[in-house]
Amino acid sequence: MFKSTVLGHPSGLFVLFFTEMWERFSYYGMRAILVLFLISSIGIGGWDWTSKEALSLYGTYTAMVYLTPILGGYLADQHIGYRKAVIWGAIIMTLGHAAMAMEFAKIFLFIGIGLLIIGNGLFKPNMTSIISLMYEDTPEKKDGAYTIFYMGVNAGAFLGIMLCGYIGEKVSWSYGFGLAGIFMFLGMLQFYFAQGIFGDIGLAPEKKELENSPKFEFEGDRLNPFTQLDKILIAICTVIGISWIINDPLSKIGGVNMLKFGDTDISNYYILIGVGLFLFLIFSRIFRFPAQTRDRMLAIVAFAIMTICFWACFEQAGGSMTIFANDYTGRIMSGSWSTIFIIANILITVVPIAIITWVLYLLFKQTFGNYAVSNIFLGSSFVIIWAIVFWMLNRNLNSKAFVVEYDTIESISTKEDGSTTTSYANVLESTQVKPTDKIVKKKTTVIEPVDLKVGDALSIMEVRGKYIFLNDEKLKIARDKIQSAGKVSPIIAAKVAEIKENEVEIPATWFGILNSLFIIMFAPLFSKWWESKYNPSAATKYGLGLILLGIGFGALAFGSLGIESGAKVASVSIIWLILAYLFHTLGELCLSPVSLSYISKLVPGRMIALMFGIWYIAIAIGNKTAGVMGGKIEEITSQYSLTTFFLIFTLVPIGLGLIGIMLNPVIKRLMHGVK
Repeated sequence: MFKSTVLGHPSGLFVLFFTEMWERFSYYGMRAILVLFLISSIGIGGWDWTSKEALSLYGTYTAMVYLTPILGGYLADQHIGYRKAVIWGAIIMTLGHAAMAMEFAKIFLFIGIGLLIIGNGLFKPNMTSIISLMYEDTPEKKDGAYTIFYMGVNAGAFLGIMLCGYIGEKVSWSYGFGLAGIFMFLGMLQFYFAQGIFGDIGLAPEKKELENSPKFEFEGDRLNPFTQLDKILIAICTVIGISWIINDPLSKIGGVNMLKFGDTDISNYYILIGVGLFLFLIFSRIFRFPAQTRDRMLAIVAFAIMTICFWACFEQAGGSMTIFANDYTGRIMSGSWSTIFIIANILITVVPIAIITWVLYLLFKQTFGNYAVSNIFLGSSFVIIWAIVFWMLNRNLNSKAFVVEYDTIESISTKEDGSTTTSYANVLESTQVKPTDKIVKKKTTVIEPVDLKVGDALSIMEVRGKYIFLNDEKLKIARDKIQSAGKVSPIIAAKVAEIKENEVEIPATWFGILNSLFIIMFAPLFSKWWESKYNPSAATKYGLGLILLGIGFGALAFGSLGIESGAKVASVSIIWLILAYLFHTLGELCLSPVSLSYISKLVPGRMIALMFGIWYIAIAIGNKTAGVMGGKIEEITSQYSLTTFFLIFTLVPIGLGLIGIMLNPVIKRLMHGVK
């Protein structure tokens, strides 16, 4: 395995590195634009969903991608082997992205999401299993291998959010979804044609005997087999959990509520019963273990509660935080700030891709002779990446800011107390203007890489308070879609009033890359911290992670103070969103990388796979909760304020984090010496 090495590790590790990178590219690229696509206007290819509807589907999707790996890992272990699972998973996900790129029927998006969930279940758990087998004889190198692999995860997320997000927002949602599928397919081909590099690893299912599993000194000879009641409860909890997760978007989007009988909706009681039965199952099993095992598993329960809260808040990144970036953040940079952003964007785009390309070159030197076809597919994918990057950067450099003028109709209404309010309605191409209407000129700014002069006519459209420029192609598509939907045309006739230099608009999805960027920057520092004498206890790490997460939302709550209750659009400084992503990433580094490590240390060896499965369930619960809570952004904002919405995500994790730190002595005793 170590005859052919790159950076001191087997070349096969980097085959996995790039395969995982393209899979994460596809996952995070699709996730970056999914909610924005769903809430966008039909006229620009969206579905005009409410935030509640969009985040209901988003929460179900992100929850299910953490549940299916339990089944995918079992199938690979027992029946098909890791390599077949990875290949089939990649093929199914490619078909899922292809289905989502088809705009002519909504059913294809649901089929696509279903295929992505299934494919992810086969792919996700089995990549890391191959790495584990590769390093069976060299465990001292395993930590370094997983660190390199983790960089591939973040590189894929970084590129996927940046490129799929940009193309989805600026060109077409379909192209954004399609691009994610192209790189998933290329990643699969690269892995398929290079799999000989792994020898026999991952070909046949791994047959694990109980006596070969590691034993811990506290287990004794006592086993804790599943009783008939345990198995029945597992089946009931599984049916309740999955049916509720699926029913939530069905009831909100399609009006099909499987848990409504007459006028009574039992969905809330239904899931509470499921949670109660699940907790009974967990605690009844825990208290049947010997004392030391029981205590350590109670510590895991405490960590699981904090994990659910963490992911319920952290996963707002793909939901309510994306909506905040799109609707409430001032993303137009002017003057010197425009120049600073353009330079910074070029650096943070080109430098990471250049480093990854250098790693690609090192892999080519070692493997091209034996695996030329794989390397050709891998090299082709990077040629495409560089071409898209240069196109994107050139498009930004050639974009111009146009101040455009359009007509509105002024209306004055009188309140009960005698005061008056003035409102303005856009004059659309479908509006019948009356002779008595008072026409008032309004201005807005659009930024596009087009050549227009002062006085030129153009078409724009208002989408959630923002104005979108429609070129000839988009204008035709918009009219066709609006007509087929039977809706009144929202297109506005406008005229160029002024041309501004040195302005650039940041895509709403761009902020998502900050998480990966900050992880790459700060992960080495946290790794050094964990290895030093100042390494905090497990409970302290979890508490710090939650507190830092809450501080990030505190920045958004503070930045939103000036937004009026019920406002649908604002221009808050981007600094608050950047600070939020910074503190969220620091919180993630405290909690996420160490979670599975503590499970492997705290549970009996024969139960590690089972507890990993339960841990995925905890993360799935957190992800679904994120969708449910994030979907209330419009409701809470209209009744109270956006600050109130973000304060919920500030106070809850900070409070739970402080409780976790205060319980540190108790949790230490429960862990019985595990550090």
